[in-house]
Amino acid sequence: MPIVEVTYASDIEDDALRRLAELLPHEVSLAVECPEEPYDHDLQPGDVELRFRGRSPFDAPGLDVVIEVRSTLIESRGVDRQERAEQVRAAAVEVLGSRTVGVFLTLSVAGWAQG
Repeated sequence: MPIVEVTYASDIEDDALRRLAELLPHEVSLAVECPEEPYDHDLQPGDVELRFRGRSPFDAPGLDVVIEVRSTLIESRGVDRQERAEQVRAAAVEVLGSRTVGVFLTLSVAGWAQG
């Protein structure tokens, strides 16, 4: 279950953020898919936790959008994590156009429970 946090500049239009919110659960699921946790294209509540927050005046200016993806470390995921991050970034750029976008993919030992 990936957790995805999106930080965005104040001049990003709501329509672009809405399209990004629609796109990211699927794209992140594709990016973290692996034999141990295959993506069945039928996302359920809790499969991808998506959070958006506007950049505050105290944040250092930088990229227009930063997408942080956190998921569990599975050996097959870790082998090509750079390509996985680039896959999410490419999909986000399709929605955001010429905006500067960064994707930080973190894979760590973790446990998850929900209910």
